[in-house]
Amino acid sequence: MGKWKWILLALVFSLCSFVLFVVLSIWFYAEVDETQRADAAIVLGAAVYGSEPSPVYRERINHAVLLYKDGVVDKIILTGGVPDGNAKSDAAVAMLYAVHAGVPAADIFLEEQSSITQENLLYAKEVMCEHGMVTALIVSDPLHMKRAMLLARDAGIKGFSSPTKTSVYVSFQTRFPFLMREVFFYNGYLIYRIFY
Repeated sequence: MGKWKWILLALVFSLCSFVLFVVLSIWFYAEVDETQRADAAIVLGAAVYGSEPSPVYRERINHAVLLYKDGVVDKIILTGGVPDGNAKSDAAVAMLYAVHAGVPAADIFLEEQSSITQENLLYAKEVMCEHGMVTALIVSDPLHMKRAMLLARDAGIKGFSSPTKTSVYVSFQTRFPFLMREVFFYNGYLIYRIFY
């Protein structure tokens, strides 16, 4: 019985160590900013409230608009499908906001099929291919970037991390739940990749 006890303890310790490693890697990756000249900014989707982007989505769009106005990117790809109860896709709502912020509609492309981050990037890659785009800045909240960049790489996107500097997740009360959510989904995706 003693041997199995030590094996179990070793497994628990290994699991806890791995989870701690993931927590720290997500936390520190949030500081990585690879913003550089690219063909487009891919704005990862978030909720919309009727005809308005949620505060989270709004700040991601604002960051992409700034990248566009600064001449860092030529195009913006807005992502997000049609949620239940909405007539418009999240991406279409985001486009209205971006146009109002001064981005010409001709320089905005919509990805309107996705419902999760993985699909945001897979379908955004299709948009890139259709329009001859090669490189992209991946735009999202800092704590989302570790998983987003892994998903972008798996989608075949030559992407660079460009986290928004105005994330609404600033207090411990908002950042901690978001971090734990990312730990859960990052680990889940690592398991998914093994069997995919």
